[in-house]
Amino acid sequence: MVRVVAVHTAMALVAPLTEIFKEYLPEVKLNHIADDSLIQEVIANNQVTPAVRRRLLAYYFTAKMSGADVVFNCCSSVGDVADMANDIAPVPVFRIDYPMAVQAVNSARHIAVISTLPTTLEPTRRLLARAAREAGREVVLVDGLAAGAFQAGQSGDSATHDRLIQEAAEKIADQVDLFVLAQGSMARMEKRLADITGKPVLSSPVSGVLGLKKYLQEKGLI
Repeated sequence: MVRVVAVHTAMALVAPLTEIFKEYLPEVKLNHIADDSLIQEVIANNQVTPAVRRRLLAYYFTAKMSGADVVFNCCSSVGDVADMANDIAPVPVFRIDYPMAVQAVNSARHIAVISTLPTTLEPTRRLLARAAREAGREVVLVDGLAAGAFQAGQSGDSATHDRLIQEAAEKIADQVDLFVLAQGSMARMEKRLADITGKPVLSSPVSGVLGLKKYLQEKGLI
């Protein structure tokens, strides 16, 4: 059986992702490595530190030693590390947000990047820019930072978390054709924002798993 190890920098996606795999990739054995001290260090330093980079790489190597055929990187804030790891890690590292980025640049020119953390905006922008280059398309990216929403979510205040995301989206809705939710933990806002703004909204968990499924099929692993 093909084994996938999902690497998380927070706990929010562990349970939801397990259910998504059961629905869309039941033929795959899924395990998780989750270390929420990683995102805490990224937030505290407003960047991915060398220490975070080293620990993530260590987790990728650990995943391989545990029998992983693919690592599923679940944090957009450390997406650049996942990209770098594909050149040095002993196992392929698949970004959860890459399929979403490809869909976004092929669907719209003016794209909003909604995030609850400033540290996620730039990695997501770089990913979208790369996907646009690969597709031979030009895109205009508009930032929508829902300041304070991540902290509200971490404290269990989901109402404030969701309200701040909605307000950030509404502020820039007239500038864009499509919204990208930069963090997988924001996926539950997809329908709500689409209903409020009347514009398409993309999130990463389901599209990421479906993209991984396509990747595994192309590699002949499933």
